[in-house]
Amino acid sequence: MRNWDYVVIGAGIVGLATALQILRARPKAKICVVEKERAVAGHQTSHNSGVIHSGVYYKPDSVKARTCVEGSHLLTKFCVQHNIAVRTCGKIIVATHPVDLPRLDELERRGHANGVNGLRRISKDELRELEPHVHGHSGLLAPNTSIVDFAQVALAYAKEIREAGGEILLNTAVTALHTPSSHVVIETSKETLAAKTVINCAGLHSDRIARLAAGPKVTTHIIPFRGEYYLIKPQRADMVRHLIYPVPNPAFPFLGVHLTPKIDGSLEAGPNAVFATAREGYSKGIVNGKDCWECFKYSGFWRMLSRYWKTGLGEIHRSFSKRAFLIELQKLAPSLTLDDLHPGGAGVRAQVVMPNGTLCDDFLIRRDDNIIHVLNVPSPAATASLAIGSHIVNKVLDLDHINSVPEKL
Repeated sequence: MRNWDYVVIGAGIVGLATALQILRARPKAKICVVEKERAVAGHQTSHNSGVIHSGVYYKPDSVKARTCVEGSHLLTKFCVQHNIAVRTCGKIIVATHPVDLPRLDELERRGHANGVNGLRRISKDELRELEPHVHGHSGLLAPNTSIVDFAQVALAYAKEIREAGGEILLNTAVTALHTPSSHVVIETSKETLAAKTVINCAGLHSDRIARLAAGPKVTTHIIPFRGEYYLIKPQRADMVRHLIYPVPNPAFPFLGVHLTPKIDGSLEAGPNAVFATAREGYSKGIVNGKDCWECFKYSGFWRMLSRYWKTGLGEIHRSFSKRAFLIELQKLAPSLTLDDLHPGGAGVRAQVVMPNGTLCDDFLIRRDDNIIHVLNVPSPAATASLAIGSHIVNKVLDLDHINSVPEKL
């Protein structure tokens, strides 16, 4: 049994950022990251749109708002220091219908409250001048929004961890957790480890890792949602210069189908948001019986369906109908045609659904004795990764010094 000060479970961008921030705070700490895949950043980190969000959407004083604004600055600085390409293209959130205008007002209020630099309202005429192919009644311009390849960022985090003396154990799945005394015993597929503190950053499997440690008292469940993308054909990849987003549905914590210029010069359209029949199901044909059964036996899943069934049917329709997907896109860019859309990739979002059927809208990080569980960190987690790491470090340092009351999972 090898002994460590800290063990981080999961080598996605949040787990790696957390390990890196611990090493920055405690350079002499013995730390390792345990990852079940053969490489780091294999799931949510490398299956997203690559946007460094500015912090417009999130409720002021929420963990998302605080960490997104801070994290975007930290991430951009990190990329400059490590020669990782970042392109500042700006984002325009477009009101495509008059009913969107009050919602756009609220987003503007939130953005200013969150300290988003340069945020300003633009008129219909200015929108048309900035983006001739985009239709809208008004827009909200966040000029400092950027794009990056988050897989490259994660690799740079991993490199710095190793250079600082940390270890990353790949092909190593966690199978059991025990807390016999003041330390945690971590059984894995390769060896048994012991640590003073464990940080669960297992992403799509974070609730399962939490149940290994805390059992039935874990009431949160991950429901996987697949987001599917189309690529705009190369001849039209320059049709927009900014990230073009609709005003999102305030009842649903997804941002809607949008147009995203990529760091490689391509233009991506999407995603939708459909229930995924596997936690790692990046296509419609992948079905995992265990994953489905865990969802179907969870009462919160059925309560969620009763709340969002109409929205869900629309998302499913767009998943199977290219024309329906196009109609949604044409609300933003009317000149797009079916011929412009080519199949793209997909990602799976780890979304916590509460027992009452609501979708957890903020980051959810809980402490249970000397284990910290990072349970809900969807978008903008990649943007906020270093700030989330610092937030977790504060909990770690608190654990090291104070025998505090465990938080409810």
